[in-house]
Amino acid sequence: MQKIVFIGAGSMAEAMLSGWITHDCLQPENIYVTNRSDYQRLAYLHETYGIRILENIADIADADCLILAIKPKDAQVALTNIAPYISDHTAILSVLAGVSIEFIEKILYARPIARVMPNTSATIGMSASGIAFNKHVNEHLKTKYISLLQAIGLVIEVAEDQLHAVTALSGSGPAYIYYLIEAFEKAGMQLGLPNEIVRDLMVQTIAGAATMLQSGDLDPSDLRKKVTSPGGTTEAGIDMLQQHHFIETITACVKSAEQRSRELAKEN
Repeated sequence: MQKIVFIGAGSMAEAMLSGWITHDCLQPENIYVTNRSDYQRLAYLHETYGIRILENIADIADADCLILAIKPKDAQVALTNIAPYISDHTAILSVLAGVSIEFIEKILYARPIARVMPNTSATIGMSASGIAFNKHVNEHLKTKYISLLQAIGLVIEVAEDQLHAVTALSGSGPAYIYYLIEAFEKAGMQLGLPNEIVRDLMVQTIAGAATMLQSGDLDPSDLRKKVTSPGGTTEAGIDMLQQHHFIETITACVKSAEQRSRELAKEN
């Protein structure tokens, strides 16, 4: 793809373009970015990554791919604004939570459209992304999309309706993990450890646990049991989590996020 244009310049757009440039997947001069009015943000992205600012919206006419990265609530206005300028050959990659392919097709008409839900770990090439395609995406273009996303992490093809669950799990997932670290930091400081020591310990602990899951054949429950000695400290902690309905709380968290994704779909 010779010209990729981001419509929207928020954190997800930055995470993706940063990952692609850092991993030499795309050249900065082939990436353009525009937003509704925040030129200071565009200037920051240009200065930081060397990408180009799209000065005139009409210049999307020769884009090979438009990446929709605006806020879902702004989707209708943004798509309506670009519709007169977009060429028939231009493909769409949407990262808009809850905005369906059908909705995009109604405004931008029949063309290759993919919906993807990455996360901000794309910045370091560690995103976990789910992707869905419409019928106009041929195998050649599908391979290009997947290759782009593999450069910034794991990508798994799913049915479009399953993207609501992907959004709730891996799309929002980093925030849940960061929130968990916040909780550990507060607990550690109450036990007399400096914040920086707690953070170092827990970041390494989570990274190690993730690597164990990636490298072995054991399920999470098996690995948990290996750590949990009868009558030991881990068992005492697990018992307290169970008393506070830890699994039910996590389930409710994910279901709430999934439901919100579906609500966003209905609002558009």
